[in-house]
Amino acid sequence: METVAKPWPALWALVLGFFMILVDSTIVSVANPKIMEGLHTDINSVIWVTSAYLLAYAVPLLVTGRMGDKYGPKNLYLIGLSVFTLASLWCGLSGSIGMLILARAVQGLGAAMMTPQTMAVITRIFAPDKRGPAMGLWGATAGVAMLVGPILGGVLVDGLGWEWIFFVNVPVGVVAFVMAVRLVPALKTHDHKFDLLGVALSSIGLFMLVFGIQEGEKYNWGAISGPITVWGLIIAGLVFLVLFGIWQGTTKGEALVPLHLFKVRNFSLANIAITTMGFSVTAMSLPLFFYYQLVRGMTPTQSALMMVPMALFSGVLAPFVGKLVDLANPRYVALTGFVLMSVSLLWTSSLMSPDTPIWLFLLPSGLLGIASSGIWAPLSTTATRNLGPSEAGAGAGIYNTTRQIGSVLGSAAIAALISARLAAEMPAGASQGASGVSGQLPAFLQAGFATAMGQSIILPAAVVVLGAATAAFFAKPRSVEAIYAEYEGQRSSANQPH
Repeated sequence: METVAKPWPALWALVLGFFMILVDSTIVSVANPKIMEGLHTDINSVIWVTSAYLLAYAVPLLVTGRMGDKYGPKNLYLIGLSVFTLASLWCGLSGSIGMLILARAVQGLGAAMMTPQTMAVITRIFAPDKRGPAMGLWGATAGVAMLVGPILGGVLVDGLGWEWIFFVNVPVGVVAFVMAVRLVPALKTHDHKFDLLGVALSSIGLFMLVFGIQEGEKYNWGAISGPITVWGLIIAGLVFLVLFGIWQGTTKGEALVPLHLFKVRNFSLANIAITTMGFSVTAMSLPLFFYYQLVRGMTPTQSALMMVPMALFSGVLAPFVGKLVDLANPRYVALTGFVLMSVSLLWTSSLMSPDTPIWLFLLPSGLLGIASSGIWAPLSTTATRNLGPSEAGAGAGIYNTTRQIGSVLGSAAIAALISARLAAEMPAGASQGASGVSGQLPAFLQAGFATAMGQSIILPAAVVVLGAATAAFFAKPRSVEAIYAEYEGQRSSANQPH
């Protein structure tokens, strides 16, 4: 292990950048109605502002984790932070929806360079028996950022305009860059070869799958252009992803995804569980903010303040959970968190009508914060506890990739479901008008729109149940002594002459 004397300053430096890029996963949700108004676009197009970021974030993660191993996590983190910060400036200056979507994709690429390095550095500079609090902070950062994003976005949109949800990243990015240069150690590198065919197969497959799901309702799940159909695109995407899996298992070179890592039960299960979490956190925010602003007539700031109980409970409890997962089996903590999260989402869904007292929404919001605090740290600790130094980048890349893939699929699926439920619940022809509206809807459309949004939130609630079922099968973590013994044995074996 490459433990350092003072690992916490390095962790805090990385956490600032990590917080910023995760805030940008959710900050746009509260600004969507204002972006629609300012750039004269509709719901489906504005959701691509989020999907483009998440897709460009998810696809390169597998290779950027390895690049961190090869060229040094500090170097790749600083390059990614520079790309992210400059792309944020570009986003704020965009004058059309197409330009904003393109800038968000570049921003996602910068985020993909940064994220695996944060988790890999934790794995390499903290001993296994000291990682619990560190992963607690990392997990708390992920949870709080994805909840605080909408709050910060609401204040900025109302006070300065939607562009400032991106401009604010520029000074934060500069500070994060200076801190990382000074505080993050340069760690030993490990040579890797890059699986370019694997990158191509996974990239094409994910893009086809996400495009087909998100745009399906727009094309009535039929033809897109000539013989190309929505379902054909989705099936082709799945085929490419299957080919990617086969290639990873048969390549003679260094695989992009070391499949042997999935022989570790907890690593496999934690990846499934974090996928459901990424899906649900992304999917729940879109219908919720559309409801607050278009049905209840709230400003972005007012709607964002509805998330305050969630952020407070998550932020306060997360450090305690980080310590708890070193003492107790993470299975029980994560399982409880997932169950409470599903309950909170179903509770929220049941309240979504035009005349529900607005203060009632604060109750499931608080429960969601409690639930979230019990999910992030146990999952990240469970995923990384048994990884050796040479596997840190690959393991972190896989874990973060599955979380982002969940977010991408959540964004695409909720876009399709919202479109479908609007068409089913609103008067004929009204759903198209509602998809491009800004400000509060006319009274006669509010009930149907609220019902459609409430039905949409049932989807992330259901996916969270899958996360709970997965967490229930976590194996009891092995002792630190056993992990060290196995690692030393593998290293000794590798050094024996053959």
